[in-house]
Amino acid sequence: MPGLFVSHGAPFTLDDPRWLGDLFDWAQSMPKPRAIVVVSAHWEQAPVAMSGTAAGTPLHYDFSGFHPRYKTLPYATPDATDLGRRLTGLLGRTPVHEFTGRGLDHGAFIPLMAMYPAADVPVVQLSMPGLDPDALLKFGTRLRALRDEGVLVLGSGFMTHSFAVFRQPDLAAATTAFDAWAVDALARGDADALADYRSKAPGAAVAHPTAEHFVPLLVAVGAADEPASAVSAIDRMVMGNSIRSVQLT
Repeated sequence: MPGLFVSHGAPFTLDDPRWLGDLFDWAQSMPKPRAIVVVSAHWEQAPVAMSGTAAGTPLHYDFSGFHPRYKTLPYATPDATDLGRRLTGLLGRTPVHEFTGRGLDHGAFIPLMAMYPAADVPVVQLSMPGLDPDALLKFGTRLRALRDEGVLVLGSGFMTHSFAVFRQPDLAAATTAFDAWAVDALARGDADALADYRSKAPGAAVAHPTAEHFVPLLVAVGAADEPASAVSAIDRMVMGNSIRSVQLT
């Protein structure tokens, strides 16, 4: 299986036919995964922890300010106990704590509802054990072996994540410049530059005032055999931000 970085969107993404279609078509272009591991911008926990693995673990609706109906959407995935055991063995000597009552958060379930709407693939979400870019690259390398086992490794964030651009549309120049820089760094397979995006990338302070939506890309890059293999499956700007999503092998 490839590794993916997905710009996951907000709850109202589920009302955007184009975005839904893009994600669904992307999933259809790949072999169906045996299971999925998601590392989302919205869960930072050290040491690394995992979501509940039981079938139908309730979703974690980690948002507010949207219509209440978004907190009633179901996505009941199958039992992922075997994947949870595999992750525990893969990630080291310290047991990986399972938060049995914590289901997938919106960084996981929103894109997966579009990609695999039948909810017929086991999914486990892992926490980011921190926001250090180099550490997350290494974290991704520890997940790399899963790809050979038919497991889809998915980093979920946003290629640019600026709320300021909503108020100042001229700031889209900064998010566009950041996006172009990231594309170039990916094409060169320059993981070191991506990890040092704060000082290397133009517009970084606007595009990512905080780190959590960019660094899941580094998990996907770390999980890749060849970082320079990145292909953009989705490439467009929405509300001044890049929703670029990439596939790596």
